[in-house]
Amino acid sequence: MPGPDLALLIEAAEAAGRIARRHWRAAPRQWEKAAGAGPVTEADLAIDRMLRERLLAARPDYGWLSEESEDDPARLAAGRVFIVDPIDGTRAFIAGETGFAHALAVVEEGRPVAGVVCLPAAGKLYAAERGRGATLNGAPIRTGSRAALAGASVLAAGHALAAANWPKGPPAVERHFRASLACRLCLVAEGRFDATLTFRPAWEWDVAAGTLIAEEAGAVATGARGEPLAFNADPPLVPGLLVAPPQLHAAFLRQQEG
Repeated sequence: MPGPDLALLIEAAEAAGRIARRHWRAAPRQWEKAAGAGPVTEADLAIDRMLRERLLAARPDYGWLSEESEDDPARLAAGRVFIVDPIDGTRAFIAGETGFAHALAVVEEGRPVAGVVCLPAAGKLYAAERGRGATLNGAPIRTGSRAALAGASVLAAGHALAAANWPKGPPAVERHFRASLACRLCLVAEGRFDATLTFRPAWEWDVAAGTLIAEEAGAVATGARGEPLAFNADPPLVPGLLVAPPQLHAAFLRQQEG
């Protein structure tokens, strides 16, 4: 049985999915956020309101960090904080694709301790608690065991394999792409892909839940160059992302060495 915080996140993610499905493929109102921050829809904001009300009503002493809420620096002093992305992959949502997700995490002392990534249009709910493993729709999942770089299947944008990032030359991997960072992490967690990688800073709400799920499935999750990840930071960014089974993760870092 999931612990209290994970059970709360699962219930909230399922409620988010119900709201999303009402707007999905129904021409939701949409607009561009300021400073080139990408699109947002009425569904993003409705889900954000619901999550904030539901989660903070249940845990009023927790902090709050969401892509669609104004940041409150009080979260930095909270013992635990909710870090959520109401819809990760908003462009996919707008396009009527199934690859959007709701990503919800509880973070304590910089580390996620409970996390859920829900893909409501695909019928998938990934979940994990620190030290208790990861699941997909309630069944345990495990990352792959690949060690060799050559031919590894990697979820990444094209810039991740730019020569400037690889003194020894870009690795000869098979590149694939998914719009949602949270989804990429979960696909590695269940072993459908070998790794995911980005050298660009990533917002915490995109990756907090997914990194816990990947770690609990057996992967190593760090910044793109091996930096340890810490959450509930100011600003809420991590230094890129490299998530892979242990031996493959080490192989990626060796390929970056000058």
